[in-house]
Amino acid sequence: MEENLKILVIDDNQTDASIVSLALTQTGINMEIDEVKDGNHALFVLINNHYDCVFLDYLQNQDSFTLIRKLQSSGIKVPLVILMDSESEEIGRELIKLGASEYFVKSRLSPETIAQILRSAMRIHHAEMRLDLVNQQLKESREQLVLQQKELTAQQQQIKQQNLKLLEISSLKSLFLATISHELRTPMNAIIGFSQILLRPKFGQLTNQQLDMVEKILKNGKNLLIKINELLDFSQLESGKLELKPEILDLSKVVSNAVTKIRPLAEAKNLSLLVKIDLENTLVFNDAVRLQQIVINLLSNAVKFTESGNIWVEIRDITQNQVIITVKDTGIGIASQDFQNIFAAFHQVDQGIGRKYSGTGLGLAIIDSLVDIMGGKIDIESQLGVGSIFEIKLPRKINLAPDLGSVVFSSHENSFHSVYYPHKASINYPHLKL
Repeated sequence: MEENLKILVIDDNQTDASIVSLALTQTGINMEIDEVKDGNHALFVLINNHYDCVFLDYLQNQDSFTLIRKLQSSGIKVPLVILMDSESEEIGRELIKLGASEYFVKSRLSPETIAQILRSAMRIHHAEMRLDLVNQQLKESREQLVLQQKELTAQQQQIKQQNLKLLEISSLKSLFLATISHELRTPMNAIIGFSQILLRPKFGQLTNQQLDMVEKILKNGKNLLIKINELLDFSQLESGKLELKPEILDLSKVVSNAVTKIRPLAEAKNLSLLVKIDLENTLVFNDAVRLQQIVINLLSNAVKFTESGNIWVEIRDITQNQVIITVKDTGIGIASQDFQNIFAAFHQVDQGIGRKYSGTGLGLAIIDSLVDIMGGKIDIESQLGVGSIFEIKLPRKINLAPDLGSVVFSSHENSFHSVYYPHKASINYPHLKL
């Protein structure tokens, strides 16, 4: 109980008011007591002063109800104890429902009972105040949540519109890349073809200068065709139109063919290109062209970014159903902060116009996409000035699209045959041990 309480007694009967004040004084609680005779005066006093509790005499002329309503409308919250001449539970419940804290009959008045009533009224009032505060906080929280929900909905709608625009732009970009790649490939193939014809002796002997010029045209034409094909592959991968054409193949031969194509580039830079094949079973079910493309892209990168030293290619089993292709070099390496962007389309560590290493920046992006649709995973380890290691983990049998039906392969003395079962969505390999 707080000390030095301020109490207000409202009673038009001076004798009754004095009895209440005396009983309050005899409780032993430190308090300051004010007395007023009517509700209007009491309202004025309550508006201009703070009281810890109010004792209000119940009047038959509804003055008590009027005062309680005025207190409620004025926003004045104070513990209110109703003093009644006779016990009436109905009136008491009505007054408490209206806003009173407690009520008791004057005839039962004593220092002990009034002290108990005072404590009870203040305890109830404090509980109500805490409840009001919690309710207010809940209301504000709900309003804030509603506002945040509206803002979130608006942001989601905005993001949705932006995504639609980005999808449209991406679709237009993919269409543009595919179209321009097709349009460029035709004349580029013609340039390469005519260059090769010019280099044939039967079409006439060229001077050394002419021969050098035609060879440069052929070399640059082939390089440009590679970049055009990269753009076309990337546009097809991005639009989801690139389809794998899997078959049973010898993985060691695919890797060896890729190494054969890259070896002249490595020898031109005096780089050693080493191959290690550690497979119990070299057969896999995959797309030979795309597998070779992955290995060639990795080896091309290794040769491009390695000035001296070695390049290693290794293929081995991880498990019975998984193989790994590893390409390691002693090149310039990749900084750790570039790892997250290394597979991004058109990304190159050196982005300047005068950069030392040329290229479209699509090689690793294409590898990453191809490995993904094959159901594999690509890992990288690298250190600046030391070199890089790329590991391609692939399933020995990749999944076909559901509409390709079910293909059953059998083997007998290294021969294979295939049977097509239409309208089946799964692939079975009951006789093929890959």
